[in-house]
Amino acid sequence: MKLVIQRVSESQVTIDGQVKGKIQKGFMVLVGFCEGDTKEIVDKMVDKMIGLRIFEDENGKMNLSLEDVKGSLLSISQFTLYADCKKGRRPSFIKAAKPDVAIPLYDYFNQRIISKGISLETGVFGADMKVSLINDGPVTIILDSQEICS
Repeated sequence: MKLVIQRVSESQVTIDGQVKGKIQKGFMVLVGFCEGDTKEIVDKMVDKMIGLRIFEDENGKMNLSLEDVKGSLLSISQFTLYADCKKGRRPSFIKAAKPDVAIPLYDYFNQRIISKGISLETGVFGADMKVSLINDGPVTIILDSQEICS
């Protein structure tokens, strides 16, 4: 499982010209799954993400979490996080989890965020989405379950 977390002052996802999800201060998170990912991995990754202290405190230090600032989260499924570009010029996505694995895990990921009391907006799995954001900082953090959960 991979997460690309961007600290944003605002973000939204549009599908077929309609805004599907929109947040103000918080995280815009690209979420990718690979074969072998489990609910246990999702639990660890959600806890790590929610607890990241990447918002500035009164002294300008990154010391506050998403919960501390009462931020929101925009979750976007993104199988292309598992692109393999080692050979040729066309990426291979063979490492990305198939929809029958990824969809239930993505749904579980989103449910876990809600269960933590975080305000959540989402895109639609597999849809052609247009994502816009104002990256605050900019701050972008990449979490990989291969590093976090091993």
